[in-house]
Amino acid sequence: MQRKLILSSPLLEITISRLCQELIENHQDFADTVIIGLQPRGIHFAKRVHNELERIIDRKIPIGFLDATFYRDDFRRRELVKANETKISFVIENKKVILIDDVLATGRMVRSALDAMTAFGRPEKVDLCVLVDRIYNRDIPINADYVGKKVNTLDSEKVLVELKEQGYEEDKIWLITNN
Repeated sequence: MQRKLILSSPLLEITISRLCQELIENHQDFADTVIIGLQPRGIHFAKRVHNELERIIDRKIPIGFLDATFYRDDFRRRELVKANETKISFVIENKKVILIDDVLATGRMVRSALDAMTAFGRPEKVDLCVLVDRIYNRDIPINADYVGKKVNTLDSEKVLVELKEQGYEEDKIWLITNN
């Protein structure tokens, strides 16, 4: 197994800051905007973005966490299904939703998240924000509106995001190739 470092601190902090500035440019005061992080791995990145946005605009922004496991089109094909808790304490009806995940690959998780969100209302608009976009790996035509880093990958390669919030010593994003 080979590991190639594709992003680490302080470049990660700069990337998150840039993404937040882009979000502010498009959502301005966040009056009708909520943030939803995708379980399990997107929630740590979502919390980072949320904290940075609240610090910059000095306003509380609702944040929730969504598990779309049972909405995936392949969940019945998997032997072991491990679901996480959905924590959304607000209605998203007529709200602008910023859906956040760490890695965008095939698009299947995002598609299932869009289906799962309907249990909380019909949003006015959904923007997708990802830390890493694995371009050329889509099964479903979904693109992110906000991207930290685009990475060309093969099907045999994986992107591994290690954040301090997950218990790692340092923030690092790796491209892993199985030989």
